Amino acid sequence: MSELLEAAAEAGRLDAADGLAALRERFVLDDVVYLDGNSLGALPAGVPARVEDVVRRQWGELRIRSWEESGWWTAPERIGDRIAPLVGAASGQIVVGDSTSVNVFKALVAAVRMADVGRDEILVDATTFPTDGYIAESAARMTGRSLRPVTPAEVPSALGDRTAAVLLNHVDYRTGRLHDLPALTAAVHAAGAYVVWDLCHSAGALPVGLDEHGVDLAVGCTYKYLNGGPGSPAYLYVRRDLQDRFDSPLPGWNSHAEPFGMRPAYAPASGAVRGRVGTPDILSLLALEAALEVWDGVSVEAVRAKSLALTDFFLRCVGEYVPDGLVESVTPAAHAERGSQVALRCDDAGDVMKRLVERGVVGDFRAPDVLRFGFTPLYVGFADVERAARVLAETLG
Repeated sequence: MSELLEAAAEAGRLDAADGLAALRERFVLDDVVYLDGNSLGALPAGVPARVEDVVRRQWGELRIRSWEESGWWTAPERIGDRIAPLVGAASGQIVVGDSTSVNVFKALVAAVRMADVGRDEILVDATTFPTDGYIAESAARMTGRSLRPVTPAEVPSALGDRTAAVLLNHVDYRTGRLHDLPALTAAVHAAGAYVVWDLCHSAGALPVGLDEHGVDLAVGCTYKYLNGGPGSPAYLYVRRDLQDRFDSPLPGWNSHAEPFGMRPAYAPASGAVRGRVGTPDILSLLALEAALEVWDGVSVEAVRAKSLALTDFFLRCVGEYVPDGLVESVTPAAHAERGSQVALRCDDAGDVMKRLVERGVVGDFRAPDVLRFGFTPLYVGFADVERAARVLAETLG
């Protein structure tokens, strides 16, 4: 144990040297080890004051004037541009608003509508978060396509001249497996189809490279590694050269070329604004904007390096502390296949997680037998990791 503690101390010194350790001060945290940022990120310290200003001054005093004077109307695109560097996108391609589910629906239907005539099949990640599967099934019914669930590994062989669109997760929500976005995107394009990526478990934890890899459409939530708060609005990415062809199945007055013209016929706006639908959720939007300030001066590459170091160290500590046979990692060991979480399979996982939370180690549980631990490098340190593994061993013992 002393060797691991020394390793944790040395890692902590390295962490402090790269400047990431100081980022913890940008969050409201107590003495618990918070390893559930892959479900809900911690509260950035600057958010409460910003929300109070929005409520008391912008809404309470300026009222309707805030749509212009406080920048409410342009918030979806402005905040989208703030997210863009975190997912490897240039400005003008991301709009923030609605839920992830709604944006998945918009993106997938739009992808199918762009596909060539005769392409009558949608592929969906068979291991996806359930809602993505539900949305894909509905999109298939709406567009008259058939739906075929396949694992990401099966996608290249499943592609063909019938494929219209493919919906994939960048990181598996249950196991933390990182899928090969560049290679799968290239395979989909080679087959003449369009790809939609769900970035919920990767944005803010690792480099994505949307522009670099030619991704067509992408969606993601903002309340996990982006720390936007419970139910904070999601975002939609539409690659610039596809924006004129993006045909949303949810046209609304906010995406109209003349939103205040109140015309009976719909005419879509240009650019990523086409992804908007109705009135923006201003309170949540501006809380998110304040939350994104924690990323000032932070490199996604540095965050990824620390994420891998943290998860490596956790797996090492678990291997040292937990007796053989009590847990099994279902998260890939290879860095190229790992997101920023570790999933451990064990008996009575739900009860085990409850006891861990009681002892100040907060992760979460996924049925039937998976303990999930999310590592947010902005506020998780190596001492946290060692403590979490030690408490896990004591709990299981």
